[in-house]
Amino acid sequence: MYQKQIEQLVILQQIDGEMISLTAEVENAPKEIASLEKKCRDVEAQRDQVREKLGYLTDQLSRLETDIEDDHVRMKKSKSKMMMVGNSKEYNAMVREMDSLEKLNRSRDEEKAAFAEEVERQTTADRELSEQTEALRADLETAQAGLKTRLDAAGKRIAELSEQRTHACGVIPKPILSRYEFIRSRLANPVIVSVTNGVCSGCNISIPPQAFIELQKGQQILSCPNCQRLIYWDQHILTQEKAEEAQEA
Repeated sequence: MYQKQIEQLVILQQIDGEMISLTAEVENAPKEIASLEKKCRDVEAQRDQVREKLGYLTDQLSRLETDIEDDHVRMKKSKSKMMMVGNSKEYNAMVREMDSLEKLNRSRDEEKAAFAEEVERQTTADRELSEQTEALRADLETAQAGLKTRLDAAGKRIAELSEQRTHACGVIPKPILSRYEFIRSRLANPVIVSVTNGVCSGCNISIPPQAFIELQKGQQILSCPNCQRLIYWDQHILTQEKAEEAQEA
């Protein structure tokens, strides 16, 4: 009787463990979708910021190129006027004007180079963020397409396990089942654990020698004095497995 009760409790725990995993999957699957959606939005927002900056830089670069071109035209006109200057005073004034234009153009050339370099960096960032967005969108579409299938499969399996659990609970004496459910409501899985070489596998602490002796007798279901989980001697299960193997052989 003791052996069968232990076996049924272990089976019940296996059922509960799988149900916990499946329930967590059902709860987390939509959260995974939401997380992917948020990542997509965040990356797209970054890409939009980069494109906005890229647009500003491109406009500024275009403006500089126009100004530089206008200054070149002014330089050419100034050089033509120098040929027609009649006195040194006007000539020197023209020279100063041309020097100022050349300095301004050098400054603008440097500014243009800096803008062009930044445009290249932002263009690279835009391309990388666009690729990242496409990859996330593909992952999101795949996850969304498989969500219903995953949830349907998990729901079906949970229903099957619920039936198995009802059956397992039906063959376990009510006092023992009540102890199991009480412990389960207060402790995380596992609820029933094996004891190997006098050590509880639930808390990894040795149980008192006298308690271990009582456990080996296999007359009643005991609890670990340390973690309060239900315990059984691992050799009882091993002995039963060997007996079943012998019968099959």
